[in-house]
Amino acid sequence: MNLHGTEVRQKAVTLLQGGARNADVARQLNVPLGTVGYWKHLDRSKRGECPGKHDPKCPRCDGRELDEEAYSYLLGLYLGDGHISHYSEHRVPNLMITCDESWPGLMDNCEQAMRAVFPDNSVCRVRKTGCRNVKVYSKHLHCLFPQHGPGRKHERPIALAPWQQEIVDAYPWEFIRGLVHSDGCRITNWTTRLVAGERKRYEYPRYLFTNVSDDIRQLYTDTLDKLGVEWKHCTRHGNPYNISVARRASVALMDTHVGPKC
Repeated sequence: MNLHGTEVRQKAVTLLQGGARNADVARQLNVPLGTVGYWKHLDRSKRGECPGKHDPKCPRCDGRELDEEAYSYLLGLYLGDGHISHYSEHRVPNLMITCDESWPGLMDNCEQAMRAVFPDNSVCRVRKTGCRNVKVYSKHLHCLFPQHGPGRKHERPIALAPWQQEIVDAYPWEFIRGLVHSDGCRITNWTTRLVAGERKRYEYPRYLFTNVSDDIRQLYTDTLDKLGVEWKHCTRHGNPYNISVARRASVALMDTHVGPKC
């Protein structure tokens, strides 16, 4: 992790105050774009250029209205490829969802969900090799994602709070879509059969969801059960980390409400 000193930060702020674009400053000083955006936000706040947005309200702490549909999708993304971090006690925590560059539509959906759930907070994309980290900064991330904790998700218990379960029950397909878009895929399998002495090839689609956490897989399959989607464990190399949906009617349901990544 690169730590940027006061001199670099002040130079960046000076360039930004002079009208330089965030991307140009990031390139010139070799600083991540998200960091430059955060420095700009802090500088504007100190100078009173962000009225009413110094301390955005929290749905849990302040009773602000929450876009529950967008939250259910974002929760699924977080449980799959999400991580909450802060580099020091003086920095605002950020929720980061890692998205492969092969799926630009997924990045758009992720960013839209973040902006809907956190309408008054900073959202950005940070380019990495082969992927983009879509990030939102908020002091209340732990309020909305109480599953956060030290270590990897599969190394600690993961359970939804009662208020989260109510949202998932209200918007189950959004939750499933977030999980599949993070740790799942829609693929086409094929097999051959002997028909009237002639071997023919048959193709059929299926959805796979892969996650090492027993608890997260359980959340996925419990929600599928409530939606009437048939599934089964697909053990590979002795590891039961894969959940398969291959029955025609269930795949049709998934196609209607989830669909492939784009």
